[in-house]
Amino acid sequence: MNKYEMLYILDTASADEEKEATVAKMEAVVKNNGGTVEKIDKWGVKKLAYPIDYKAEGYYVLMTFESEPSLVAEVRRVAGITENIIRVMITKG
Repeated sequence: MNKYEMLYILDTASADEEKEATVAKMEAVVKNNGGTVEKIDKWGVKKLAYPIDYKAEGYYVLMTFESEPSLVAEVRRVAGITENIIRVMITKG
């Protein structure tokens, strides 16, 4: 199993409950597919380096997890179709 870090940015226009639900959803995707989540850091609202979809701020979340390499594609796919995630970056740690 490899260690990965996933940094994703949520839309600040969504409600706090929706943000928490999205964080829980991404955690569940990893756990339900045989991975383990080590840590989730909610960095909060930060200014974006450049506008994304006309938005200047985003809610940053860093998730550290261990999984097989095949799970990364599934996590990226689910993040891509989740409505309030505006950017995703997954790196091998």
